[in-house]
Amino acid sequence: MSRIESHRELLVWQKAMDLAVLIYELSGRFPSKENYRLVAQITKSASSVPANIAEGKGRATSRDFANFVAIAKGSLMETETYVTLSARLGYASQAEIQPVLDLITEISKMLTALRSRLVENKP
Repeated sequence: MSRIESHRELLVWQKAMDLAVLIYELSGRFPSKENYRLVAQITKSASSVPANIAEGKGRATSRDFANFVAIAKGSLMETETYVTLSARLGYASQAEIQPVLDLITEISKMLTALRSRLVENKP
């Protein structure tokens, strides 16, 4: 197996980027009164997931990378909370958010597995 040189090669980063795009599309349909409230929060947390994966991959040690993966997971859970809140507020239907929630679950599992591997192999 070849060594991964760039965060862009990580499937979890690619899926996190997909999630960020979905969140931008979803939140673009929220009422304009939410632009500086929920929209700002949800887009920031969603974009933080791939950003933290990328920053962690760029760090010198596996321990640093593992820490950034943990931060990415926190941002992912924050995003999930905002997605759920958007449905409760009536800004999105359950049918609209379900694919987003499914992707969040998949990314969460991937981040957990990645962090476990990084912690086990800390050079």
